Amino acid sequence: MAVYKQPCRQCGSLISQDSRFCPKCGSRAPFVDLCPTCLREIRREDMRCSGCGRPLHIACPRCGKQTFVGEKCDACGGSLLKQCLNPRCGEMQFFENAKCTACGKKL
Repeated sequence: MAVYKQPCRQCGSLISQDSRFCPKCGSRAPFVDLCPTCLREIRREDMRCSGCGRPLHIACPRCGKQTFVGEKCDACGGSLLKQCLNPRCGEMQFFENAKCTACGKKL
């Protein structure tokens, strides 16, 4: 059976099309941008998520400049993620999330 690979949009490594994470760079969304709250597919030109209504352009907590709600700030390159405190989970979550999208624990 043929396995089709696609380049990760963060690092360019060829990875399986059904990957949820890039094994090379660790990107949580290697092919598309996902809403950090409801995990629905979003586009950079959208102002709000069509699933949950969250604003998709926010002020970076490090530099204060406007940035898209991705994994890193567009201006300073700083991470917009924090780790879930649940020892069984530990998934990286968007810094504004109230609860973990993986395990549901309050952040």
